[in-house]
Amino acid sequence: MGRARRTHERVLGHLTELGALSRGGVPDPAFRARLRERLTSAQPAEHPVRPIRRTHRRPRPQRSLSTSIVPIGLMTAMLLTSVATYRAVPGDTLYPLKRAAESTLVRLSTDDVVRGERELVSAKTRAKEVAQLLGSSSAGPLVHRTLKDMEQSTRAGITRLRRAEPRSPKIDRFAEDQRNMVEPMLEQLDGVEQDQAVGYLDYIDGLAAPG
Repeated sequence: MGRARRTHERVLGHLTELGALSRGGVPDPAFRARLRERLTSAQPAEHPVRPIRRTHRRPRPQRSLSTSIVPIGLMTAMLLTSVATYRAVPGDTLYPLKRAAESTLVRLSTDDVVRGERELVSAKTRAKEVAQLLGSSSAGPLVHRTLKDMEQSTRAGITRLRRAEPRSPKIDRFAEDQRNMVEPMLEQLDGVEQDQAVGYLDYIDGLAAPG
């Protein structure tokens, strides 16, 4: 009963104040304060606005200067190594690599003509190496071995070319080139090495096709 009565009295009070407004009166400051309080308490709680998260795209990592330089450095090193290998002579550190590369080229050739030509190229290379070795104090054993390898490559190449092209003019040209390379060395060769060179010249002289 007491609660209902208090509610009834509060409603009557509001009606009285509103009646005063309808007659042109000004609302009591206390009424306005109470009304503002009720309106504020009656307003539903607002949900906090979540800030919009902006997704920042990560910039693509740029290749550093050092990353670009490394491949160039490797290519340069490989090129320099290849040049040094090509110029190597018996006794040099890279000489076995040079000989291995030559042997690989010969083995990869499936055609007798190509394989024979590459064998003759190796023989010419051995002759040039002998010319470079002459004058060196430790060239004795190296010259002997290089002359022997030159003759082996020559015989292998000639055999293959004759089998594929019995009267090939390539053989005559090779014999002439080798004679011009080896003959000037005779005066600088001693003993066994000179005998090797003379025997080699006799062999290539017999390669000339009969006229």
